Amino acid sequence: MATKVADHVLARLREWGVEQVFGYPGDGINGLLAAWGRAEDRPRFLQARHEEMAAFEAVGYAKFSGRLGVCAATSGPGAIHLLNGLYDAKLDHVPVLALVGQTHRTAMGGSYQQEVDLHTLFKDVASDFVETVMVPEQLPNVLDRAIRTAYARRAPTALIIPGDVQELDYSPPTHEFKMVPSSLGRSAWTAVPSQESLERAAEVLNAGDKVAILIGQGAAGAVTEVQQIAELLGAGVAKALLGKDVLSDELPYVTGSIGLLGTRPSYELMRDCDTLLTIGSSFPYTQFMPDFGKARAVQIDIDPHMIGMRYPYEVNLVGDARATLQRLIPLLDKDRGREWFETVCANVSRWHEVMQKRAELSADPINPEYVARALDPMLPQNAIVTSDSGSVANWYARHLTMRPGMRGSLSGTLATMGSGVPYAIGAKFAHPDRPVIALVGDGAMQMNGLAEMITAAKYKDRWEDPRLVVAVWNNHDLNQVTWEMRAMEGAPSFLPSQEIPDVQYAAFARSLGLTGVRVEKPEDVEAGWRAGLEADGPAVVEFLTDPAVPPIPPHASWEQMQATAASILKGDADRAGMIRQGFKAKVQEFLPGRGDKES
Repeated sequence: MATKVADHVLARLREWGVEQVFGYPGDGINGLLAAWGRAEDRPRFLQARHEEMAAFEAVGYAKFSGRLGVCAATSGPGAIHLLNGLYDAKLDHVPVLALVGQTHRTAMGGSYQQEVDLHTLFKDVASDFVETVMVPEQLPNVLDRAIRTAYARRAPTALIIPGDVQELDYSPPTHEFKMVPSSLGRSAWTAVPSQESLERAAEVLNAGDKVAILIGQGAAGAVTEVQQIAELLGAGVAKALLGKDVLSDELPYVTGSIGLLGTRPSYELMRDCDTLLTIGSSFPYTQFMPDFGKARAVQIDIDPHMIGMRYPYEVNLVGDARATLQRLIPLLDKDRGREWFETVCANVSRWHEVMQKRAELSADPINPEYVARALDPMLPQNAIVTSDSGSVANWYARHLTMRPGMRGSLSGTLATMGSGVPYAIGAKFAHPDRPVIALVGDGAMQMNGLAEMITAAKYKDRWEDPRLVVAVWNNHDLNQVTWEMRAMEGAPSFLPSQEIPDVQYAAFARSLGLTGVRVEKPEDVEAGWRAGLEADGPAVVEFLTDPAVPPIPPHASWEQMQATAASILKGDADRAGMIRQGFKAKVQEFLPGRGDKES
């Protein structure tokens, strides 16, 4: 039997080491689906409940494996559904390949059913590479280029294959005019800055007395070097959310996350420093960085298109973080005073005390901060944690201690709802021998997490370590937007948009044959976590939490808290609870050792 184009696509994916493709079937990829049958499901076709979830699962797989994530969808609506997940990959710089069907070539331009101009649709999200296969000879070149580009640019790429092309007999490009041959493989490579620019950077860093370091996911391969330079410079290290798992939070000079969801010591680090070193991060919120002109600054980034942004850096070092730091560290002075370093460490220690007290505050019925705080010591050493967007991301950022060996991520730049559960499923396929915990708000769980638990139930027997714990903060409120309305607009909560139905999440899990635990009282929180972590398969642990506990920004002063409260007395349905909890939380910073646990 002749090899079809679809057969060759799957064979080429196998040659590239692709082991699974996340997708959803449709007649636009019937040729590929038939080829999967002939290939005995190699690479494995993993069926999501929705194409957007397939894309998110590919992103989660790529984030936690370091390998290419692949998703597949039919023409028209299937291709459209991929977009949100692919934009997540684009904005977080993750290598993902989308295989997309298209109507037959004979019907193109004829307003045929499910015919969409896919090149126009994908030209932004897959701007680094999108191509339509019109004849067999275009393969393997366009497929190889799509994969290489995804890896090299750390970006999504798209390959569009019309239905009739999928079923053509495959014939390779020949050795003649206007044919483009190809080859497999990509070698490792390293970019390093010039010696002159390294010396300029060293001059800036050596002149600083109060050095701050900001790291992102681009520093992940340079853990040892980041620790060395931080200790050499006596610097504090703040982390962008995508870099939360890069460096251990147990290190006394690691100030934690930065930004609206960040910590007070990270805010103080940036406010008071005189020198800034940014490594592998394009953190966008410049208001949380040093005042312009106050600090001299150096940036290290491997992408020359992304360097020099966000702050007026004096030296921009284009290069791999590890290789660049290895060359920079020998140029730095070794004798420094420790006053700044000790101040940073003291601020970190103080913050841990404040967060412990915040988590211990009474709430109705459960303090959401306590839910995250109770999980922290229970996290397995090799745990992978995903967080959805929303107020739960605050608790992920502030209460979970990343220790060596742990991984964690969320939709950092797109900040889309609905990524937490599919990320976790992608992580399980990347590391079937590791426990995965997803932290999800009830809004995101209703948006798509409930349906994707069906996917978890479908594939649970494929995972060596059966633990996939989905924790739901159930507060009947789209809480992050509610607080943004209060804090940014000075407006009360608009219940028709913010209030959401009470859903029995744990009961739904049990209906699928999974473990489901509903926690209604603070004294049962730890037992709820234990039940999820000790389950013999996927589990949903539902915590009934208080929507009035505020995700207070790290820079909020007592006066700002008072002003916000006054503006909301206009008519917020939860104004009394919100003001009470906000003041209770904030007072922990101003009255050390006097945390009010009862009122």
